[in-house]
Amino acid sequence: MTLKIIWSEFAETQLDEIYDYYKNKASSKIAKKLLKGIINETQKLIKTPLIGQEEELLKGREINYRYLVFKNYKLIYSVDMENGFVKIADVFDTRQNPPKLKRTK
Repeated sequence: MTLKIIWSEFAETQLDEIYDYYKNKASSKIAKKLLKGIINETQKLIKTPLIGQEEELLKGREINYRYLVFKNYKLIYSVDMENGFVKIADVFDTRQNPPKLKRTK
């Protein structure tokens, strides 16, 4: 089954922040390349949605979260087979304090 990738508003905000940071610290070319890499990494989930490991820090939640790693970022996602989509919930910089991942916004 081929699934559709959707991005949460929160994950999109994280992408915007990553882009702005790298645009200011490096260049817009580097920022675009990083974002393109993050977005392309999620394409693996279309055909193999369960490829990522379960996220230990989010185990107590109703939704089962998994993750992929791209460079310094964890791409946190959930799979909804019933409705045919993978939802990217967060793009988390792994250089941060891990308990910060439990944030609700």
